[in-house]
Amino acid sequence: MYQSKEKPAPASVEKIYNLHFILLCLSNALFSASFNMMIPELPAYLTKLGGADYKGYIIGLFTLMAGLSRPFSGKLTDTIGRVPVMIFGSLVCVVCSLMYPLVSTVGAFMLLRFFHGFSTGFKPTGTSAYVSDIVPVTRRGEAMGMVGLFSTIGLAMGPAIGGFVAVRWNINVMFQLSAVFALLSVVILAGMKETLDNKQKFRLSLLKISGDEIFEPLVWSPVIICFLTYFSYGAVLTIIPDFGSFLGVNNKGVFFTYFTASSIGIRLLAGKVSDKFGRVPVLKVSAILMAGSMVMMGMAHNYLLLMASAVVYGISVGLNSPAVTAWTVDLGRPEHRGRALASMYIAMEAGIGLGAYFSAFVYNNHAENFPVTFYLFAAITFMATLYLSFFYRRKPVRQQC
Repeated sequence: MYQSKEKPAPASVEKIYNLHFILLCLSNALFSASFNMMIPELPAYLTKLGGADYKGYIIGLFTLMAGLSRPFSGKLTDTIGRVPVMIFGSLVCVVCSLMYPLVSTVGAFMLLRFFHGFSTGFKPTGTSAYVSDIVPVTRRGEAMGMVGLFSTIGLAMGPAIGGFVAVRWNINVMFQLSAVFALLSVVILAGMKETLDNKQKFRLSLLKISGDEIFEPLVWSPVIICFLTYFSYGAVLTIIPDFGSFLGVNNKGVFFTYFTASSIGIRLLAGKVSDKFGRVPVLKVSAILMAGSMVMMGMAHNYLLLMASAVVYGISVGLNSPAVTAWTVDLGRPEHRGRALASMYIAMEAGIGLGAYFSAFVYNNHAENFPVTFYLFAAITFMATLYLSFFYRRKPVRQQC
């Protein structure tokens, strides 16, 4: 079994709630709120531009760029440092948010969505690596859960604030507010201490990616689970705004508020549970709940049932996210931590992007197609449970700090 030079801290000094950790959590909340506040409003915005048939690309193009940029963010995280990578991701949000009011064609909108994906291609990779550097191995799941908790708070704040601002003033004010949130995230990150030892100065040659730098082969299992479970997330982001309108829900962000509130509640315990009982059992339960929530969405015919499905879906995501992230770090090498996390995020973005595209394709702007769309994605999600139950073979976990 591989043993790194890093040693777990004694139980008496295993602390995670220090100033750096709290600032990182706050930065994550602001970053998440920045790009999530516009998501419920973008389908209608694109429709006004004449792109009603391209709703699936709102998420798809964003996640495509995020996925394509992951090998670069992983390598840069392991070379120039965690903090510069996080700052770059947040700055992309600032610039893109300010540019949305300037686009007037469907093509320009799609191009902007594509480049906006750089933000989530960089920020989460640097963040997860930074967290892994500053917390002990025995509390890694708890730490990932807490960071994810603040991201989820941002996810809750974003759509609710964005929807209110868009209705109260207009969508351009919402885009400007999104830029402000991202800028505040940058301000916090700029004062944080770098955790990577022997970091290098940025040079163009670092952007040259060889084949073995794209993917970390030790993390195949988390990658597969991430891909299968985040398929449904792409569908939810794409279909729920229209489905909510179909059921008479005026505020497009309210589903995400319920989803996020339940996710926040479970994240307070999810990370600790995966530290104690293992990542795989937690991921099995989360996949079952996620598939069940998609079935509930397919059966929903009123506001109450839709919100109930949002609660169950939030619980499943709250269980899934910290466990799969911690599992990825467990299995990867410390010196390739950025690459391992980038591999997981590539799978996540691929799942979200393909989920967005295929859900829009199956739905096809026809209300009668809502149930079959949700049922199809329930089946895809359940495949994660089948993989963990019948195909995954446990390997020794790498002990690292």
